[in-house]
This record gives sequence, structure tokens and C-alpha cells, in this order.
Amino acid sequence: MQRRAFGEQVVRAGCVLPAITGNVGIPGGWAGGMGFQAPAGGPLWNVFPAGDNPVKASIPTFLWTEAVVRGTTLGPEHGLRGAARLDSNIKLIYSVASNIAINQHANINRTAGILQDEKLVECLIVQDNFLTPSARFADLVLPACTQFETWGLEDGWKYGDEVFLMPKIVEPPGEARSDYRICADVAERLGVGRAFTEGRTERDWVEWSLGEMRRQRYPDLPTLAQFEAGNTGVHARPVTTPAIAFADFRTDPTAHPLQTPSGRIEIFSTRLHALNRPAEMPAVPKYLQEWESPFGPEARRFPLQVIGHHTFARAHSTFEGVGWLENAFPHGVFINPADAAARGLENGQLVRVFNARGEIRLPCRVTVRIMPGVVAIPQGAWWTPSQQRVDTRGSVNVLTSERWTPFAFGNAQHTVMAEVKRA
Repeated sequence: MQRRAFGEQVVRAGCVLPAITGNVGIPGGWAGGMGFQAPAGGPLWNVFPAGDNPVKASIPTFLWTEAVVRGTTLGPEHGLRGAARLDSNIKLIYSVASNIAINQHANINRTAGILQDEKLVECLIVQDNFLTPSARFADLVLPACTQFETWGLEDGWKYGDEVFLMPKIVEPPGEARSDYRICADVAERLGVGRAFTEGRTERDWVEWSLGEMRRQRYPDLPTLAQFEAGNTGVHARPVTTPAIAFADFRTDPTAHPLQTPSGRIEIFSTRLHALNRPAEMPAVPKYLQEWESPFGPEARRFPLQVIGHHTFARAHSTFEGVGWLENAFPHGVFINPADAAARGLENGQLVRVFNARGEIRLPCRVTVRIMPGVVAIPQGAWWTPSQQRVDTRGSVNVLTSERWTPFAFGNAQHTVMAEVKRA
């Protein structure tokens, strides 16, 4: 719900609602943000030494196409951090473990046009397990092995205190290498191989990382030898008492102030008020009509709101094309019987879903489980365009807009209107 035109408003409203009803700092309450269970405030994320990056400029992930198009004119007003402007245009993109170069970014036809214009991006490198739609645009494809073909280690992501060992089970096929080995080989050719690897293999780094995790948080964490000897896949710290955010603030707000200008809960934001942009970022969270909505002039041509929801069949665009999953969860556009009847559509029929940005074709699923005026297309289908650039697979990002949220410079891909007709 936050991945919409003014997504910041629903997040802020989600914080204000528990505040005004007294549901902060108590069991079952909420105050926004991530639901960290770990007492230290979330997972370790990464213990691997990252080194020092001399380039301080960073770009919001969702605005990478804007950075390519705008080049040295990209500034803080577009989310740029660490610099007033980019020092150079973006000529090379190295995309690792991501289908965002095409499939998972908004307005696919626009994105494809950007990548096809060699006056912009001159070289695209994609490092991945599969030949994704993004990889098909690459000048160079580096085949990375899967997690079963190298050593790995991870924690409980966001919510728990766990460490998972991921042992190497089989050798990588063909020319595939681990992400680490690819980077190590590149570093070697650049003359910094030893500085990057510190003489360690993937397995060595797993052993080293276990030691760091043991030092920083888990004193009873087994060694790699103990993991292997016991055939243990996970070390978990049991949750005995659920974490309660801001319990200390509720008990004594003077002794435990919040990280706000006043140290208290602020429903009215003086920081947002100082920006003087009430139409986009009001000081108090409120409803703002989106730039594409049923209440705007665009609804005359494209009257249906489109939601690109997650699906059991995929994790984003991963597991696309797996036959068993497709049989269990067929891809299609969900549409209410009233909207289907008005368009002469029957369940299972091939339909066109389109707007000014593009067109996709996929079967329709007529169901009362979606409200009238709204259609839903599971996100992640791999873009498969015809010669006329009609997507025959049903990727919702053909329809979505590249516009971003005004404060977080984030993804607003659920703000989209379209029409559905018989194919």
C-alpha cells in the first residue's frame, strides 16, 4: 500500500493511528517500521568487510533510469545523496542478481528504449543464474552459480536471531562461477585480487564470518567444524519474550526521548512543514489524490485501477516459467464479474490490458474476490514482447509508471490506470 503515488502518507498514517489510540509501547501495539525481534535492533545484515568506497554519491534504486537519462543534471531533487550533481553520465551498468534492468522496473517499454540507446548506456553487464529479460539486453552475461553450488551464510533477515549455514552441495555447471569468484577474478585482473579476497575462499569466508558473528552477537554459535560434524543447518536463539518497541519511552518519555526534534511523538512534522510542499508532503498525513486515479481525466480512457500483487507462483520474478507452479497458480488478470460483463468477457478468455504506456495479453480470471473498478495482475511475469511490442507473457510493468514518490523517491508502481478488452 506504500508503493503508490504518495506512499509516504499511508506509512505515516500507520504510525499516527496507534499513537492517537495509545497503542505504542505495549504488547500488540505498533509504531511503524520493521518488526525487529532481535534485542539489538535487527539483524547483523553483513559482517563481510566492505572496504571504503571513494565515490560518495548514491542514487535511489528506483530512479536508476532517471540517472541514466539526466546524467550530470541529476541532483538532490531526484534523490541523489552524497553529491550536488553526478560527476559524469552513466555509461556502464553492472547488474548483479537482479532483473531490475527490464522486468522489475516500471514502464518496461520506456526502459527498453533507454537501454537500446547506445548514446546513453554503452555497456550493460548482467550477472545472474538465468537468462532473464534483463540479461537478454546485456552486452556481457556472467553466469553465476546457485546457492547449492557454493558456500554461503546468512542470518534471519529482519525478524529473528538465526544463522543459517549454506554448504556447497554440487559443483557449478559449465562456466558458471560463484558471485564471489567472479568478483575475485575481476579484482585479480584489476590488480587488487589479494586486497579483495584477503587470501580466503568462499568456505574460508564462511568460517571467518561465523567467528565475527560469534564475537558480535552469538557467543554460543558453533564453529564451522561443529556445524559440519553435527549436520546442523541453523543456529537459532529462541524468542522467550517478544520485543516491544518503545516500551521504555512509554514508561519514562523524559529519560528515553525519541529521535525527533522534540523527543516526543510528532503527529505534525515540523521538518515536512519547513519544506513548504503541502500538496505533496503535508505536515500531517492525509489523503492526496494520485496522479492516476478513478477521479482524474485519465479514467475516461483507462477506467480500471491496476494492482500488481505478489503471487504464490513466484518470488518477484524468480521461479517464473516453472511448469508445476504455473499449473498450481495460473497467470491471469483478476477482474470483477460486473466489469467483465460490461466488456463481454468470460472467465479464462484471452484479454488485452493496456494504457498509454503499453499493452499486455493474458487470460482473465473473473472473480468476486476483487472489487469492481479494480483489476489485479500478479507481478514478476517475464516480459516477452511481440514485434509490435505487445507483451505476450503478461508483465504488469509494461503498464506501470516510472514516476516516484515525492519524499522517499520510492516505487509508486501501484498507481496505474488501464483498460481491459477482449483480445
